[in-house]
This record gives sequence, structure tokens and C-alpha cells, in this order.
Amino acid sequence: MALALAAPLAAQNSPSPWKFAVSGDSRNCGDIVMPAIAAGVLHDGAGLYWHLGDFRAIYTFDEDLVKPLNIITYETTAWPDFIAHQLTPFGNLPVYLTPGNHETIPPATREAYLLQFSDWLSTPELRRQRLADDPTDHALHTYYHWVSHNIDFIALDNASHDEFDKAQLDWFHAVLERDEASDAIRAIVVGTHAALPGSFGGDHSMDDWALGKTSGRDVYEALWHAQNSAHKHVYVLASHSHFYMPDVYRTAAWKDKVVPGWIVGTAGAVRYRLPKDAPIGSMTDVYGYLLGTASPDGAIDFAFQKVTIDDLKRVSPDRPEALVRWCVEQNKQ
Repeated sequence: MALALAAPLAAQNSPSPWKFAVSGDSRNCGDIVMPAIAAGVLHDGAGLYWHLGDFRAIYTFDEDLVKPLNIITYETTAWPDFIAHQLTPFGNLPVYLTPGNHETIPPATREAYLLQFSDWLSTPELRRQRLADDPTDHALHTYYHWVSHNIDFIALDNASHDEFDKAQLDWFHAVLERDEASDAIRAIVVGTHAALPGSFGGDHSMDDWALGKTSGRDVYEALWHAQNSAHKHVYVLASHSHFYMPDVYRTAAWKDKVVPGWIVGTAGAVRYRLPKDAPIGSMTDVYGYLLGTASPDGAIDFAFQKVTIDDLKRVSPDRPEALVRWCVEQNKQ
């Protein structure tokens, strides 16, 4: 298959460490938390920010939308509000988006998502990569990839129970085949909303639906092959569960097939309780983002960066202090 073996776009060589940031789940209090995340990401000198989904609640009103709203007004302004208050603070920093399950809650649809966020899904960089992969592919997709600093970032869509479907899996395997064959690609970073099956966050992941289990295991096994046989540095990031958790695939389900993975659903959503078997270093009732520092050889060190109540107040001085305190002290279950 000539298409599957097409060379990836030239990666940018980085003689020194390079940083990027990731988090997800910014519903509920994202208008309060995301500006502080943006300030931290910019201060850290990250080269991009990647949001792993669940921008607004959609099924109910987000608590940080303090003005009176009716249902119709909320549903028509929720995503524009996300853009205005959660994406704009990043300024000119490249921002990448992955849909979460709340982006498919009616009346939200994938078609509406592609229209609303087309500016972020059709950048010149993403368009060049899409056409380099397949010169006949002139459609926007909710899944895509881009190469930066010898790292292939692969954004997958598992926002609903009909994913991963065959089209997305075929596309993913073609991308991974090219990566394994390319000397220019030293690391592969995969981002999803829900964690792949077999993680410590398994009670709120792709284990929740039959196709998710089978297709998610397919993706994981392919990533294990890229790590174990093709000797690429491979990392898997997710959100969906509203806490921070490292080393999520060092489980009995995967035994000795451990791919480094993190859950970072800490961008504003109601904070969940940790599972009893949570790995050391897991945290809840925190907000923040995962900062990746990539070395020239493709190895990436990840560290969780908290944002504090002082950070929230500093970047949103016009927000009622009672609301900021509610987001810090009571946005949990």
C-alpha cells in the first residue's frame, strides 16, 4: 500500500529540550481555571497546548457561566464561550483540540464540532500533513496528527461508543506504520479523551463499551509494538476521569506490556474520587496541566503543574471571589 508507506513530513530537529502541555475536561469551572492554565503554559515556555476534550457540560449549565441563561441561549453560546474564555488566553500559542463525550451530547454533534472548531482543525500545518498522508483527503476529521520536533502527535477520537470505528483504525495503523519505518520520528504521543482499556482508570474509560474494549486494545497493542519492536518512545495521554494519575497502564491487565500513560482531567471539571488502587503520585481536588519536556533523542519527561487559588484570582480578577472559592473548595464529588 503506497499510501501507508508514504514518508511523514519533515520533523523539526531540536538541539535542546522542547516543552508542550496537555490537559482536558474544562467544563463546570473551565472559564475560571483555563486562563490560569494558559498563563502557566506560556510562562513555562511550552510550544503548544493540547486539550483532550469536554469543553462545556452541554447536558446542564456550567457553574462558571454566572449570567442568567435559558436553555436555548446556553446551548448556542457554550462553545463560543469556551473559545472566548478558555482558548483566547493562549494568544498565539498553537492549540490542538480532541473531542470528549460532552462534545457529542445532543444537541452537540460531530458535524457541529467540525464547523465550530474548523479554525483549529484546518490549520496550514494540519492540512499539509493530511494531504501528505493522502492527497485525496480533502475533508476535516475529528482525528488527525502532526509532527513537531521529531515527535508524532496523534489525536484520536473516542468521544462516543461507536469508536474507534474501522475508518479511524485503518488511518491510525497507516500513521503508525509510517512512524515505525521513519528514522525522523523518535517519539509517538497519542492523545484520547477516554483512556484506552486496561488502565487504573478502567471504570471510566474505553472499557465501558464493547467496541471500545476491542478497538482500544487494538490501538494499545499497536503502540506496544512501536515501543517494543520499533524502539520508539511511546506515550499515551487521556482525560475523561477528573483527576491526575500517572503510570496508568502498569496493571494486571497489561502485565509486562507497559506503555507509559497519564490521565489528566484537571482543567476545571468536577473533581472525582480516586480509585482505591490508584498509583502512587495520583491526585484529585487539583487543577493543572501535564508539562512534557522532550529531549532530542525523543525521550519525554512529564510533570504535573498545579494551578492554585492565587493563580485563579490573578488571571480572573473580575470574577466573583465566591465563585472562584466554590470552584476550588466545592467543585468535587
